[in-house]
Amino acid sequence: MESLQEAKAIAKILDNRKALNVRVIKIADISSLADYMVIATGNSSTHVKSLADYVEYEMDEQGVSVSHIEGHRSDTWILLDYVDVIVHVFNEESRQYYDLDRLWEDGEDVDISDIVTE
Repeated sequence: MESLQEAKAIAKILDNRKALNVRVIKIADISSLADYMVIATGNSSTHVKSLADYVEYEMDEQGVSVSHIEGHRSDTWILLDYVDVIVHVFNEESRQYYDLDRLWEDGEDVDISDIVTE
């Protein structure tokens, strides 16, 4: 699976589980960290954890395994590293505090309007 397909698949998975404000940002041209960043918000600590678990499960089902997970014991922010795609699932307060949307504003927003229902 190519990294853009992977990022879009993750965005769709998050949207299916009612994640809020899902964004896919292409960062390949400005960073060597990854090709894409997916950012989403859960509306509670339980929702944040279930979103991350659901992404991991569904991507495994598609043959793509997570390389590394950070913050799984946290109830505010979980990071899933798929090497070419990094996924951040926040609660609202943490998303505003860390403001990755602003940090990666030089990245290119990927149009996912055909994938997400928001």
